[in-house]
Amino acid sequence: MEIIFSFTVASFLMALSPGPDNIFVLSNTLYNGKKAGLFTVLGLVAGCLLHTTLVAFGVSEIIRYNENIFFVIKTLGFFYMLFLAFKVFKSSNFFHLKKIKKIKRSNLNNFLTGLLMNILNPKVYFFFFTFFPAFIFSNPIELTYVSQFYILGILFMLITAIVFLLIVFFSSFVSKYLLEFKNFQVLMRWTQFLIFISIACLILYSV
Repeated sequence: MEIIFSFTVASFLMALSPGPDNIFVLSNTLYNGKKAGLFTVLGLVAGCLLHTTLVAFGVSEIIRYNENIFFVIKTLGFFYMLFLAFKVFKSSNFFHLKKIKKIKRSNLNNFLTGLLMNILNPKVYFFFFTFFPAFIFSNPIELTYVSQFYILGILFMLITAIVFLLIVFFSSFVSKYLLEFKNFQVLMRWTQFLIFISIACLILYSV
């Protein structure tokens, strides 16, 4: 249960961290309405199911033949989070809300936009590949690795959906002019930096 709790906290922090997906949800909602934001979230979350499947069967096969490689993957996840934190630390302008041209799009188009953004991004797969193995919570005799990955995947999707939906529902309270202020940019930068460091520590604890 401790590992599941750590995974839940890490997933929440990851979903909350300012990044391309939630920034797109925010901007699409601001400029095209709540309905557009809702279907974008559905698409993004649906894409996570594909990545979960790829990791569940791919990593499980690796573990099946060599558990030492499994440890390497988990350690790689720790250093990957530190690398992301370093990139944020070195970046001077990482948080930028792009204005999206207001176009009347169907619900299906918004869903497909979110889906394709997720499944066509190789960085997302690499994140799943390095993040999920660090939180395996049961002996494979009791529960197979594939089953565990799917449990983690569904939990991750639920947490991501909740956070992204909160962004949609509360985006109307976000003043767009606020993003122009330097202090807000600095706050978002350090927030993301601390989130990546926190996730790295949670992964290190589970290794």
